[in-house]
Amino acid sequence: MNTTFDNIPFYIKFSIFFVGILAFGFLSYIGQDIIMPIFFALLIAILLDPMVSFFQRLKLPRTVAITLALTVGILFLSGLIYFFMVQLSLFNESLPMFKEKFNIVLDQSKNWVSSEFNISMNAIDTQIDNWSKSLFEGTGAVIGYTVMTLTELIVVWLLIPVYAYLFLYYQKLFLGFIEQVSEKENQKTIKEVMTEGNKMIQSYLVGLVLEIIIMSVLNSVGLLILGIEYAILLGIIGALLNVIPYIGGVVSTALPMLVAIVTQDSFISPLLVLGVYLLIQFIDNNFIIPLVVASRVKINALVSIIVVLIFGAMFGISGMFIAIPLTAIVKIIFDRIEPMKPYGLLIGIEIPVNTKFINSFTERRKIKIKDEGKEIK
Repeated sequence: MNTTFDNIPFYIKFSIFFVGILAFGFLSYIGQDIIMPIFFALLIAILLDPMVSFFQRLKLPRTVAITLALTVGILFLSGLIYFFMVQLSLFNESLPMFKEKFNIVLDQSKNWVSSEFNISMNAIDTQIDNWSKSLFEGTGAVIGYTVMTLTELIVVWLLIPVYAYLFLYYQKLFLGFIEQVSEKENQKTIKEVMTEGNKMIQSYLVGLVLEIIIMSVLNSVGLLILGIEYAILLGIIGALLNVIPYIGGVVSTALPMLVAIVTQDSFISPLLVLGVYLLIQFIDNNFIIPLVVASRVKINALVSIIVVLIFGAMFGISGMFIAIPLTAIVKIIFDRIEPMKPYGLLIGIEIPVNTKFINSFTERRKIKIKDEGKEIK
């Protein structure tokens, strides 16, 4: 009996697909310390591939071209880190004054709570001490684990440039392997998937970098206009945190508000900071992201939120970062495989029209509405 995949009932197809996704997610979760650096190295290799091609067009050997491209990338990243550390050192120099002002604001807050709610200062101090002890106890519990694993994590993540170099160097080897293991009738489809996925990742990463730069400028200018100290540092931190969906936006807004409370005498300053950041978030969500970032990936908002939450729960912040490009690649693959096209449709942003099912459903709904209207009359 010859049973093709098309003759298998839908619920069996969905069960196989769902079990496969769970198995892949479980294996990825177990091996995330190895898989995540490799995946980030692959993204970096894809991003640097046009630069490598440019250097090769200048008649440079491939090894030299890859080395130059990685060097440019490392120097660019080192420059950003150096600029960030300089700003951080300026903040560190003012830390004693910052701490002193924070204690003043804390004392004023305690006096206000004591007078407004008729709570003794001893009770407030006791409660604050309890919170501090529980915080430091919880922090101390994870310090040992952090110290034990820090060296291992540094070694693993420092291998990313090595992985990226090897991905670029053995690019033709990987392509030749894919060509030989794939059937001839599927080679055209596989080539389309790889080409489109490669372009999508490159444009997405470039768009993400542009968004960070634009947000850094907007945040810094807004804080400088308000006269908030450490404006450039807070603006850059806010732009970097903004890459993390949901949590990043809240934290990036809370930090300058806290600095405004401590460093400014007026309580209007943190409210002005909140207003400026809400305006910047509005510009980012409605103009920057749709034009610079979201236009690169064709994934609907519901799926984007779900995959970001899932990847964040499984892999942390790094998982949130790779969730969107990985889902976009999956959609490209689904769109090229006939049995998987419905799943690609579910992930995407294109809404189907004029299908038999939709037309039938719409007609039945219209009839039902008319009948309900007659009954009301």
